[in-house]
Amino acid sequence: MDLRPDPRTRLSVAQLLPNILTLGALCAGLTAIRLAVAGDVERAVGLILLAAVLDGLDGRLARRLGSESAIGAELDSLCDFVNFGVAPALIVHLWAYGGAGGEGWIAALIYAVACALRLARFNIGSREPSAAAEPKATFTGVPSPAGAMLALLPIFGANLAPSAVLPAPLCALWLLVVAALMVSRLPTPAFRPVSIRPEQVRLALLAAVALGAALLTYPWLTLVLLDLGYLLLLGLGWVRPGWRLGRKDE
Repeated sequence: MDLRPDPRTRLSVAQLLPNILTLGALCAGLTAIRLAVAGDVERAVGLILLAAVLDGLDGRLARRLGSESAIGAELDSLCDFVNFGVAPALIVHLWAYGGAGGEGWIAALIYAVACALRLARFNIGSREPSAAAEPKATFTGVPSPAGAMLALLPIFGANLAPSAVLPAPLCALWLLVVAALMVSRLPTPAFRPVSIRPEQVRLALLAAVALGAALLTYPWLTLVLLDLGYLLLLGLGWVRPGWRLGRKDE
């Protein structure tokens, strides 16, 4: 019997890059938890942002390299639960309550469970025959990465205005609101890659540079504005029928 591996199942190092990015995002999320426990919330938030960037890159890279696989999809989902479910819940809880506070822990648990349900719903939907069709313009409920960014909004705001006092129960209530948004059936905008015409390349590059510069120069203000802008888009989407033309989970 020939026990040599089938060469058709071999992947190049380049084709493994998407999974490497996914695992890198997981390491960032786990380290964010460690930093939050140590009281370094700002760096913990930075690592969640890094995990979100890596999460946005791994799937696109897998499609470009033709290295999409079942294990890659499952790995991505498990890592998303840690990075955007467990880590943000713990960071907000530790920041607001210092590890104490029963209502804060309950809110953190509910948020993490809501993220797990959100990802499970996406996994089920991705296996349906209709999932292979052209991607729709909306998601159903807030995706987990966006949910994590919304969950961290109290921390963004507190760092933007250090003199402001944000009651801990309000942070717990906000986690519950974000949890409800993730498991809801409300249509939310899907920011999918679009084709850019040659004459628009310079404008797109300038916009990317401007966003990067804003994040580096005024990180908290930029993050607050991004969250508020996303919430505004959610509100507009719920009152405009055009957002309901299609639904797809993530």
